[in-house]
Amino acid sequence: RGTSPSRNHPHRKDGQAPDPGIVVDLEDPHAVRRLVERIDAEQGRLDVLVNDMFGGDRYAEWEKPLWEHDLDGGWRMMGMGVRSHLVTAHHALPLVLRSATDGVPGLVVEMTDGTVESNAEFRQGVGLYYDLVKANVQRIVVGLTHELRDLPVTTVAVTPGWLRSESMLDHVGVTEETWRDALEKVPGFAISESPAYVARGVAALAGDQGHARYAGRSLTSYDLAAAYDLTDTDGSRPDCWRLIAEHGFDHGHVDVTPYR
Repeated sequence: RGTSPSRNHPHRKDGQAPDPGIVVDLEDPHAVRRLVERIDAEQGRLDVLVNDMFGGDRYAEWEKPLWEHDLDGGWRMMGMGVRSHLVTAHHALPLVLRSATDGVPGLVVEMTDGTVESNAEFRQGVGLYYDLVKANVQRIVVGLTHELRDLPVTTVAVTPGWLRSESMLDHVGVTEETWRDALEKVPGFAISESPAYVARGVAALAGDQGHARYAGRSLTSYDLAAAYDLTDTDGSRPDCWRLIAEHGFDHGHVDVTPYR
């Protein structure tokens, strides 16, 4: 399931304020088609599509090999993390393409987990299905970039770092205001970032009419922050994936000051 907020116009054609969000089953092609039809009817265009759907980690059996992992749970992960992206892009891209014909380039952002380099090798300890979902999302960007190569729509992959999502904050037992209290128990959390950090980067990317130069790229939240002179809500600029590249995923002992 996901929410698709209205974008680009503060009011609908009928003069009423738009709904703050629409709950949609993004694995259901009919529901997604109806959503796109509604966006077309209310907004008349779609300039930016951000595919950021998963939540399938609840089905992951982290330490089990493929032949021991629950098959239904594995397929559920693929549905939530890959099928949902494909279904949404399938139905939304015609409207994005139509909207881009007036000289404003369209943008498709595929949110993933990890850089191309970090996902080049199997991510140990997460199981084959989880690894496959993340690799597939980046492969969607490769394919769409090829298929859109002569059309005015840019496709990029974007990955946040260690995200302080609501579920992660709940898991660690802190809030966004008190997240540093978790560092004694989870030292690696020192490199974490708020959801606003990557969101600011995507918003800046969407507002850049020259974003075609990033077509096919895999960008981190730090890459976007550096390119558009942005920071996280606390004024820092976390560079989680450089830390991981230099020290690995087990980096709790590392002073992260140079990386934020």
